[in-house]
Amino acid sequence: MRVMLVVDHPYTLASHRNIPHQRSFTAALAHAAQQGLIEAGHEVDVVDLHADGFNPVMSAQDLASWRCGKVVDSQLVDYQARLDKANHVVFVFPIWWELMPAMTKGFLDRVMTKGIVYEQGESLTNFMTSKLDNLKSVTLVSTMAEPDIIYRLYFHSPVTKSMVRGTFKLMGVKKVKWHNYTGIANKTPEQRQRILESVRDRFRRMWR
Repeated sequence: MRVMLVVDHPYTLASHRNIPHQRSFTAALAHAAQQGLIEAGHEVDVVDLHADGFNPVMSAQDLASWRCGKVVDSQLVDYQARLDKANHVVFVFPIWWELMPAMTKGFLDRVMTKGIVYEQGESLTNFMTSKLDNLKSVTLVSTMAEPDIIYRLYFHSPVTKSMVRGTFKLMGVKKVKWHNYTGIANKTPEQRQRILESVRDRFRRMWR
């Protein structure tokens, strides 16, 4: 299985190391998922958006090219080629202001190009069709400060609407799962370690 692991955190994936003031639990989750996948024998292609210097802003030139089903940025061409080969994509990011950060949103805006990544239909039953023939499933892994029940019941789960239903399921990817981890700042080191071990184990066993 070829897995693209898309990591969005300003400290980059390298901050999975438990060094005070240089660490990120989001990155630790991404690293745990990566280790589990590798241990299971999967090929993992890491896209570390901040380390790559990815620009999430859609420019006028980008948009003009997007409308023609073309891409002018060589980084986007590279990401699209790698995405096209992926059987599964994992996005790991913190939830800020109830949604994914700018880098993840920019990945959707700029990389998911009409005519290259998907085709847009003309009817409600065929509104969007994926051109990613190898892509079978997607997993979202996120962190947030507020309680999960408040996010889901009061805010009605914006990430589910935008990424699960509004992006991948709309494209026809049927298997999309979301794992959300909340209140990390209030957990003990032992509790955090147990979460990381469970994530590593989940990705190790994902397709067994």
